[in-house]
Amino acid sequence: MYLTVKETADFLSLPELQVENLVRLKKIRAVHDGEQYLIYQEQFTTHLRQMEKYKEVVEEALNEPIPEDIDIKDED
Repeated sequence: MYLTVKETADFLSLPELQVENLVRLKKIRAVHDGEQYLIYQEQFTTHLRQMEKYKEVVEEALNEPIPEDIDIKDED
């Protein structure tokens, strides 16, 4: 499915201007139909999956309790 720049910006939660700049810099593949850029939505699925996995790994690491150091001595 192809999206317009506005729809892509909503899908990626980015400003429209940033999406347009990414298209011009060829960071996002797009087709120009003479009036507007059309962007194929499926090119983002792999990226979004990887970002979700990364978030899960980070969350898991943050939720892991810090082990107590056995070298710490109570001096009180």
